Amino acid sequence: MNNPYLPYPVRIDDIEIATEDKSLRTFKFVFLNEGDEEKFAYKAGQFAELSIPGVGEIPIGIASSPVEKGFVKFTVFKAGKVTSHLHNMKVGDVMGLRGPLGNWYPWDKLEGKNVFIIGGGFAFTTLRSSIKYMLDPANRAKFGGIHMVYGARSPGMILYRDELIEWEKRDDINIHLTIDREAPNWDYHVGLGPNIAEKVGPPGNDDTYAIACGPPIMIKFTLPVLEKLGYAKDHIILSLENRMKCGIGMCGRCNIGRELVCKDGPVFTLEELNLTPKEY
Repeated sequence: MNNPYLPYPVRIDDIEIATEDKSLRTFKFVFLNEGDEEKFAYKAGQFAELSIPGVGEIPIGIASSPVEKGFVKFTVFKAGKVTSHLHNMKVGDVMGLRGPLGNWYPWDKLEGKNVFIIGGGFAFTTLRSSIKYMLDPANRAKFGGIHMVYGARSPGMILYRDELIEWEKRDDINIHLTIDREAPNWDYHVGLGPNIAEKVGPPGNDDTYAIACGPPIMIKFTLPVLEKLGYAKDHIILSLENRMKCGIGMCGRCNIGRELVCKDGPVFTLEELNLTPKEY
């Protein structure tokens, strides 16, 4: 059995500034040891701990998709000691990657179903992984319609713009982008994500599931919209990524009632969360 505390050594292969304010950067890592990439087998929706010796580690959603080989990607918001140190690192620097951690979106259950994705801000990382997974030629036929609403404060804060443009050209995914307020040369929706989801979202039924990932305030206002659209509580899938801590449920700081988000989550249905203390 692999030691869950021992990170895999990885090298920074590329760094991309992800937003105009430079607060988010996308890091592309490659594994140093042969066989480690295969051991780090993950599914869309999972997390990992980015580990910097002598500094600390942070749980971050995996932004790359299992269908992308030879590397793993993370988009990191500069917020504290570890993330600030990481933002100052350079291509070629070596650090650690521990995981994969947590559960994932229920892909077996979603096969044959329509999927409505609602994302907000930089929480779009695991949703990017999920969309890449579903759109892959080997997987696309497994799913029905794919609908997406993604919102950010301003155009410059939208992640993965080049990929979004490419996805827009496809006829097998419906994409709706929105920003909070009017901005020059913006040709998409204007308004908060939940409001746009109410206008363009597919109705809920037995064949349609919703996946929502974003800041707690976004989730708070998205849930009534999904219920209004007719989504049953067991067809609303959420990720409590903001509660991830040590990644393996040992420190106990991620608990909501009896559930340990690092161990039992971070992915839960609304039906499951309604059995726990109120999170949103």
